[in-house]
Amino acid sequence: AVAQAAAGAIAILGVKPTRPETGYGYIRTDGIAPDLRVVRFVEKPDADTAQRYIDAGGYSWNAGMFVLRASAWMAALERFRPDIAAACRAAFAARGTDAKFVRPGRDEFAGVPAESVDYAVMEQCPGVLDIRMQELDAGWNDLGAWDAVWQVLPKDGDGNATVGDTLVADSHNTLVHATSRLVSVVGLDDAVVVETPDAVLVASREKSQDVKTIVARLGQSQRGEQTLHRKVHRPWGWYDSIDHGPRHQVKRIMVKPGASLSLQMHHHRAEHWIVVSGTAEVTNGDKVIMLSENQSTYIPLGEKHRLRNPGKVPLEIIEVQSGSYLGEDDIVRYEDTYGRR
Repeated sequence: AVAQAAAGAIAILGVKPTRPETGYGYIRTDGIAPDLRVVRFVEKPDADTAQRYIDAGGYSWNAGMFVLRASAWMAALERFRPDIAAACRAAFAARGTDAKFVRPGRDEFAGVPAESVDYAVMEQCPGVLDIRMQELDAGWNDLGAWDAVWQVLPKDGDGNATVGDTLVADSHNTLVHATSRLVSVVGLDDAVVVETPDAVLVASREKSQDVKTIVARLGQSQRGEQTLHRKVHRPWGWYDSIDHGPRHQVKRIMVKPGASLSLQMHHHRAEHWIVVSGTAEVTNGDKVIMLSENQSTYIPLGEKHRLRNPGKVPLEIIEVQSGSYLGEDDIVRYEDTYGRR
C-alpha cells in the first residue's frame, strides 16, 4: 500500500470476509492480488445481498483505512468537492496558534460542508482516479456495533459475554456491558445490555446497529446526551456532573498540574467550590486566594473568576452550582489559555 501511494495511487485496505456481514460496506475489486483495482464501493447490504457477495467472490469488507499522499488527497478533493477544499483552505488561512495547538478559524471551519470522506471523494474515484486495494490480514474487526463487540469477547457456556460488574441467569448469546454499577439480567436471549453513567441501552443483538435511530431522536429532542457525556474532558482536565436538579448542579472537577480554566463569568448561576485534594489558586473578582484540602469559597453570580492548579499534583474540587439556568453555554470568557471564546 505504501509503495502504491508513493507512486501516486490511492490505496485502501480491504478485509477478506468470513461471513455475510450486513454491518460493513464492501469493496468490489478486479485483478489478482496484490494488483487489485477498485471497481466500486458498495453500501451496507441486506443479508441476502451479503451472502451473494460471499458466494461470488471479488468482494472485501471496507476497513475505511486509506494510504495516500497528502497531495493526492488534495487533488482528489479539488476534483470532486472543490467547495469543501476551498472552505478548508479558508479555515486554515484564518488559523490561530497557542502552545502546540493549531486552531482553524472557528467561523470558517463551521462553514465547511459536512460530508464523509467516502461519499465526498472515495466513492467517486473508481474509473476516474487510480485507486487500488491491498488485502489486510490482521484480525481486523470494525466493532461498529455492539453485536460485533459480542462476537470478539470471550463467552461462557451459554454464549454470554460480560464486561464489568454483572450477574447473568437463564440467558443465552447475550452481551452485558456494565460501566459504573451492578447490572443483572434474567431470561434474555440474543440481547445487548449496555450501562454507562449517561444512559442504558437494551436492544436485540441483530438490531444493535439501529442505535443510530435513538441517537437521531436524541438530537431531535435536543437532549444533552447526544453531545456531552456525564464526564467531559477538557484541555485543562475534566469534570464529572454527579448530580443535578431544576436549580442546582454538582460537579467533580480535576485540574491538571500547572493548568487553569479560563477567566470567566456566568450570568445566571453562582458557584461554591470545595477543595478535595491538591492546592487551588482562585481568582474571585479583584482577589486571588489560595485554598488547600477541605477549604472552600463562594463565587457570586456575575463575578469574574478563574481556577488554577499551581501545584505538582492534580487538583480536585467539588463545585455546587445554583441558579435559574445551568447550561454550559452560560459562560463569558475574558482570557483563555486554549483560545476558546
